[in-house]
Amino acid sequence: MTEWVAGWSRQCPEHNDGVIALCGDAIVRPETGWLQDWSQVSDLLASDSEPVYVGRYQERNVYVVEVSPETQSRAGYPVPLREALLNTEDAPTTMLGTAMQVQHWWRDHRYCGRCGQPTDYHPAERARWCEPCQLPWYARLAPCVIVVIRREGRFLLARSSRTRRHYYSLIAGFVEPGESAEEAVRREVKEETGLDVDNIRYHASQPWPFPHQLMLGYFADYVAGDLVLQADELAHADWFEPGDLPPVPPLTTIAGRLIRAMENEINGTEALS
Repeated sequence: MTEWVAGWSRQCPEHNDGVIALCGDAIVRPETGWLQDWSQVSDLLASDSEPVYVGRYQERNVYVVEVSPETQSRAGYPVPLREALLNTEDAPTTMLGTAMQVQHWWRDHRYCGRCGQPTDYHPAERARWCEPCQLPWYARLAPCVIVVIRREGRFLLARSSRTRRHYYSLIAGFVEPGESAEEAVRREVKEETGLDVDNIRYHASQPWPFPHQLMLGYFADYVAGDLVLQADELAHADWFEPGDLPPVPPLTTIAGRLIRAMENEINGTEALS
């Protein structure tokens, strides 16, 4: 059975269709599982919310809705999306992330950004449609690069100055207009660490719904420079050897998987030498 397939439909939810209920940036989770029946939440919606189809989970139609803070306790208990993605083993992370991104987009594009008129469903695809402008408004995606920098048998890990989490993670940043992903890797690394890198090679990607990013994961090799950290981005950074790492993100994140892949690459290289 296919667990999750994203999709789009204009059809309205039926009695037993599944619903992901949101309240702010939290998933409102029922006592079991992550989905609720439409019949359980249809009278709990926030005043300006409407159900939006997001796909099928275990052969069941799934919608996303927003419940009001006043009715949230009747729908379940809130689990912050980041907590679900990082620390909840049974969470269907792709489905939850998709639902959050679709809900934010649907809410934020109720009016046309060009003429200010209300938008409606696009007749054929997932988009909001401005009839006066004949203009579709699609869900936004912001491409970001994230990179493991290798220096012989070690690689760079850094701790952000913007978060309370104690993870050491990787250098990351948004791709700028007119810039390739590889150029963004070089620029972000230089800006945040003062280092020059080369041999930039793509490894993997991951959608990251905070709020609408697409993370593009890369490996790169150190070329030159000393660590000079951008203080408003990084609190600390250092070179670490495989098997001797500080706390790092879990494997549910692309950062965690890139770190593990680089560990394996270094260990494999050393085994051959």
